[in-house]
Amino acid sequence: NCRYIGITEPGIIASESPNPIVNTLVVMPDIEKRLEAFVRSGHGFIVFPGAVGTTEEILYLLGILMHPKNADQPFPLVFTGPRESKDYFEQIDSFIGATLGEEARKYYEIIIDDPEKVAQKIQAGIKNVRAYRRKLGDAFYYNWMLHIDQDYQRPFTPTHASMSALNLHYAQPKHELASNLRKMFSGIVSGNIKEDGVLSIEKNGPFQISGDPELMGELDALLSKFCLDRRMKLSRDTEYKPCYKIVA
Repeated sequence: NCRYIGITEPGIIASESPNPIVNTLVVMPDIEKRLEAFVRSGHGFIVFPGAVGTTEEILYLLGILMHPKNADQPFPLVFTGPRESKDYFEQIDSFIGATLGEEARKYYEIIIDDPEKVAQKIQAGIKNVRAYRRKLGDAFYYNWMLHIDQDYQRPFTPTHASMSALNLHYAQPKHELASNLRKMFSGIVSGNIKEDGVLSIEKNGPFQISGDPELMGELDALLSKFCLDRRMKLSRDTEYKPCYKIVA
């Protein structure tokens, strides 16, 4: 009698089916509403290995948690997977540290090949969440107290112009940089699997991504490893042709 809620949006559900365990599916109008629904509905968060879409979700979470107005929010967040996922999470952790700084690393814990420890960590975190919401009189079913800037709520439409215009420079607050990096990864997801993005790439060529040379170097290293590990497409049987080009 368990309820497993899946939250998706039209661009995703058109390209991949929901997890078979889901018995209640909610379709939000866009990726931004989907991500907000995730973070407001959940009490604890576990991230499994993925690729650009998973990185987008991680950056969305970290950007919200790094906002000064959310400094006191208990928010259990664990990255986990089997032993084979160790390199993947080391890459993600390295990228986060190099782009958002050491402060961003305090918001999550990486636990490899130890599901019991993950469960214990999440359960302890959920107790803190419930105590915090009781103290402030917030609902258990929806995190009304979490501050989410409008920049995280407004839909970002990945086009060649909007991708080129992203502010991917270090000289900005970290939660704003996380938001812009999130949009960039969202654009790559679109160019990889969503119909509008795929058609735009076919017509106009790859998205042009530019920013601080050091940041672009970190981004190139992460995306190149995703390509090498064949994490960029739903089907691993076909050769991946990048939908983006990094220009420093």
